[in-house]
Amino acid sequence: MQHRTLGTQGLTVSAVGYGSMGLTMAYGPTDEQAGVTAIQRAYEKGVTFFDTAELYGMGTGSNETLLGEAVKGFRDDVVLATKFGFDLAADPYGGTLNSRPDNIRKVAESSLRYLGTDHIDVLYQHRVDPDVPIEEVAGAVKELIDAGKVKYFGLSEAGPQTIRRAHAVQPVSVLQTEYSLFERTVEQLFPLLEDLGIGFVAYSPLGRGFITGSAKPASQYDPTDYRNLDPRWQPGNFEKNVEAVGRLGELARAKGITVSQLALAWLLAQGEHIVPIPGTRSAARIEENAGAAAVTLTEADLAAIREILPHGGFGARYAEQAMPTWI
Repeated sequence: MQHRTLGTQGLTVSAVGYGSMGLTMAYGPTDEQAGVTAIQRAYEKGVTFFDTAELYGMGTGSNETLLGEAVKGFRDDVVLATKFGFDLAADPYGGTLNSRPDNIRKVAESSLRYLGTDHIDVLYQHRVDPDVPIEEVAGAVKELIDAGKVKYFGLSEAGPQTIRRAHAVQPVSVLQTEYSLFERTVEQLFPLLEDLGIGFVAYSPLGRGFITGSAKPASQYDPTDYRNLDPRWQPGNFEKNVEAVGRLGELARAKGITVSQLALAWLLAQGEHIVPIPGTRSAARIEENAGAAAVTLTEADLAAIREILPHGGFGARYAEQAMPTWI
């Protein structure tokens, strides 16, 4: 597995990481043992970057605990990233923001305990809180870094003003935002990230599973699965996206790879500062995703992909009321 450097503070991770959200929320019934097995298989395939969040446990710490348990045998060999930014006592599904410094400190201590570690490698603000100046947020994380409890500061779904103001207080190592063949909006921030020396982590790099080629109509998912509400799965958008993934699949097969590997390799080809974090409970998918790091796309391949999806997929990435606001 190749490695990449994110930011200018020394954060180095595998070219393909692992996102753990789906192990405990948003994608139907959970299976903790399958999650542990998937995480450990990812490590065996060279993945060293594992992403979790307070929110993914919906106030119980279950996701961070699962990840901590899975990596305890090789903790010192991997980078663990987690996130703060919600009042889960008020709403375990993340409907209430809280990035006050006292809550940041409280969440960090809980995350350390759940992960079973003495330091968090990357601590992100999960969503920008308009009621708390970002300078106060960055200052609180800086205190945690100075105390040795956190190594690197990250932001998620933040806009240019927020990034600049935070970076002036505590250097931001990485921005995490949705990015895939289906979702390109964040590309407008890439010049700023390059200017400030900030790396980028792409979540939902396979379009929440749509670009694996296994998408089903929304009504066929478990009632607890977010994809029932995702605009890209709704009639009209769904059929267009299926057609596009079919064409991508033809291109992938011609190269002897899967459509997932094509999509992840495309992301890696967009810049050396980019690392995708696909999530899965399947050991076979783990191997498939990790293998994307070895795929090289030619200019002809990239041109063919642009022809199929010149501006991204069909349908917004969130329902309107859940769409993050960048400031």
